[in-house]
Amino acid sequence: MASLKDLRVRIASVKATQKITKAMQMVAAAKLRRAQDAAEAARPYSQRMGAVLANIAQAVGESDEAPKLMTGTGGDATHLLVVCTAERGLCGGFNSQIVRLAREHVRKLQTQGKTVKILCVGKKGADQLRREHGSLIIDRVDLREVKKLAFTNADGIAKKVIGLFEEGSFDVCTLFYSEFKSVISQIPTALRIIPAAAETPSPEDAASAGGAIYDYEPDASAILSDLIPRNIAVQIFRALLENAASEQGARMSAMDSATRNAGEMIDKLTITYNRQRQAQITKELIEIISGAEAL
Repeated sequence: MASLKDLRVRIASVKATQKITKAMQMVAAAKLRRAQDAAEAARPYSQRMGAVLANIAQAVGESDEAPKLMTGTGGDATHLLVVCTAERGLCGGFNSQIVRLAREHVRKLQTQGKTVKILCVGKKGADQLRREHGSLIIDRVDLREVKKLAFTNADGIAKKVIGLFEEGSFDVCTLFYSEFKSVISQIPTALRIIPAAAETPSPEDAASAGGAIYDYEPDASAILSDLIPRNIAVQIFRALLENAASEQGARMSAMDSATRNAGEMIDKLTITYNRQRQAQITKELIEIISGAEAL
């Protein structure tokens, strides 16, 4: 059984940890509001970019003039997975959920006989994937020094991915990130960005277009050649912003749980300390009374 001194030391240690987790929860709550606003602001732009891309892609169709970033290489033998995670831990299962989805995708592709390559954005995802799929990781993007995410960070990643595509390193590229829903809900998401998915315009977009016929200057294929790389960067930027909000939400929840668990542990240790102290005092009183009666 632990001595009273050991119990006092342990209670003091848990209280110090509780102060740290409470402070981290408050910091995460402050950062969450800014990250959530940035993620929500990026969604309409990303969606409208996809709608514009879909409209122009319909005009081009599958002609020979269409960029390869839209039509693909004609095969799907090699897949590149861009796995976006956090640079730091202490955020619950945020990183593990994204990595789990990526691992399932890797197993599915390998079962089909496909070649898989992984580009990691974030230290934690790279560390987890290295244990099982270290040979598949071709590069890692380090964002630890980035205090505030900017479009230039996503544009650099997009240029790296497009460069690998132009070299013929892969046929299909899929982006993995966590979409922010609320503080307690972050959804791991897989989004194909190469070949660019030309989605059918939504009813609202179709209604706003009113069946109009557009003329493109210089031409649709030239516009796509510039628009698709920009769209890839926009999708990666949105994924980074969604991840930033999801990370802070997950950290806030994790630190809140840790703070409450520390409080419960302090209560249990205090009860144990008081009982043991009471038993020791009772034992000493019995010894004093017994000694007095012996005299």
